[in-house]
Amino acid sequence: MAYKQLKLWFDGDLAQLLAAKIIPVYPKFKTKPFVDVIAENVADLELKDRVELIADALEDHLPGDYPNQLGILLQTLGPPNPNETGMFKEFYWLMPVAKFVEKYGLEHFEASVNAMAEITQRSTAEYTIRPYLERYPKQMLKQMLAWAKSDSFHLRRLASEGGRPKLPWGPKLQQFIDDPRPLFPILILLRDDPKKFVQKSVANCLNDVLKDNEDLGRELIESWLPATSKNRKWIVKHALRNQLKAEKAWAEDIVANLYH
Repeated sequence: MAYKQLKLWFDGDLAQLLAAKIIPVYPKFKTKPFVDVIAENVADLELKDRVELIADALEDHLPGDYPNQLGILLQTLGPPNPNETGMFKEFYWLMPVAKFVEKYGLEHFEASVNAMAEITQRSTAEYTIRPYLERYPKQMLKQMLAWAKSDSFHLRRLASEGGRPKLPWGPKLQQFIDDPRPLFPILILLRDDPKKFVQKSVANCLNDVLKDNEDLGRELIESWLPATSKNRKWIVKHALRNQLKAEKAWAEDIVANLYH
């Protein structure tokens, strides 16, 4: 993926790429009208609206109901991504597919959750999951807890990243701003994760928690001490970056004692 402004990748050329992936699965797909509706309407849109335009066009041009449409799209994914990279690398083209699941799949919980698991192993489903957490909080948290135990580091990352109360570019999850404790069993499972990709997510989720619930976040972090692995030490220090910048004594004391 050569460098250019991210939004500019989501245009008629990307529509053509998606169509080329769909045709082998669904040969009757009408490429020209699909590409044309995107190429003719994308110019004045920013990134999120471009992604949604393509997702809407997929829904308009794929046959049947949501489960049938989703079945076609899942056959275009290709093999899982072996690298610790997210949506900004070679699988960026899946962002409209993730948006399709986010926008059109809420009435099909099981199929959509399975789709998230497949998508996130190539790109990310950290935005897709958020309306599902609001609609199905207990079921979704149970699924995220299972993902936190997965052999796939992509799924482990989704377990923490998807629940971030204040995920950049995503809507806030007010339920976890009001009370982040339902996230804590997931973070506890991941506190020694060996993958930096996951460690960053856990630290960022904790960082989000600390913004609105410092006492609860501090209590959780202190329950992890003494840190028994270098991975946990890194997560704790990175999670506390805002408190360290603010020179909060309790955070400085925790970090000072991490390596002693």
